[in-house]
Amino acid sequence: MSDPDPIPLARPELGVREEELALEVLRSGQLSLGPMGPRFERDLAAWLGVEDVVAVSSGTTALHLGVRMLGWGAGDEVVTSPFSFVASANCLLYEGARPVFVDVDEETLNVDPAAAAAAVGERTVGLLPVHIFGFPAAMPALEELASRRGLSVLEDACEGLGAVDCEGRRVGARGNLATFAFYANKQMTTGEGGVIVPRSPEEATRLRSERNQGRAVDMGWLDHDRLGFNYRLSDLAAALGVAQVEKLDELLARRTALARLYEEGLAGVEGLRTPIASRGEEKRSWFVYAVRLPAGVDRDAAIARLAERGIASKAYLPCIHLFPHLRELGYSEGQFPVAEAASADSLALPFFPAMSEAQVARVCQELAAALGQAR
Repeated sequence: MSDPDPIPLARPELGVREEELALEVLRSGQLSLGPMGPRFERDLAAWLGVEDVVAVSSGTTALHLGVRMLGWGAGDEVVTSPFSFVASANCLLYEGARPVFVDVDEETLNVDPAAAAAAVGERTVGLLPVHIFGFPAAMPALEELASRRGLSVLEDACEGLGAVDCEGRRVGARGNLATFAFYANKQMTTGEGGVIVPRSPEEATRLRSERNQGRAVDMGWLDHDRLGFNYRLSDLAAALGVAQVEKLDELLARRTALARLYEEGLAGVEGLRTPIASRGEEKRSWFVYAVRLPAGVDRDAAIARLAERGIASKAYLPCIHLFPHLRELGYSEGQFPVAEAASADSLALPFFPAMSEAQVARVCQELAAALGQAR
């Protein structure tokens, strides 16, 4: 009997509709700055329930433009999470601002509002909460802190498309600057790409200029009136986005169903902690399925054992304050014990809409075996 087919960690859900719209762009000859980009922006804004979104080349570039929009720069400090993808810190460094990391909540792994409040100092200008693994951050508490201390807020919702916060609002629709990302493993994909949600039409105009080398909408091809960047999203990428928004509800529902299958399949694994799906009104948007391994487990050995059985898995995420360029700011091991513990024992399992029930069952069985709990 041949070995079972390998199960990848992630795989985008692409079909005939994506092909149709991509071909439409190719045949139009307008591969960039054509009509598909604005169409994608309108469709996604409508789905989110916001007035506008500005499409850019990645979640990272969306964060960078957000930092610039808020005027964060040299000498400023911004409170954020050490348990995140590195872009949420790098976007501050691009403009000379300093990320001030604080520990996270044990259950949600998002920034602990009490820790954030304790970290606010004379140089603090803002908060950059991350909706990690698609679970909504404690935005009302963080917004109250921001209001009380005169801080601005930039939401990193790059993993949170479709999440619902404790007040029943979709993440990214609270009126703060907010960013989303559409890499191939996200809830929806444009290949590479992202958007930023502006707070006003004036901000939207400036963001569209800065993503396009500082050129205003009504300016000539080589005229520029401010510093800008090549952060445009191509029309080919936008075509994928239009098709993905059309089936976004279906994609999110399938991810939720897979998460339930994992929850059921792993229920009997002693010492294993699975991620919460909801808490009160809060609802996770399932970006990844990351479990917490039992104490004493050799994670690398578990990853190797799963790989031998054709199953991809990944240590997810490293604590970013321990990366070399952030250690240079004075960060070291032991400063954020909750985040560091999560970083040490979290394991991302295969998770994508096309996974079958049999594949989920196989992953659960092989993970149990890798943990010495064969069943």
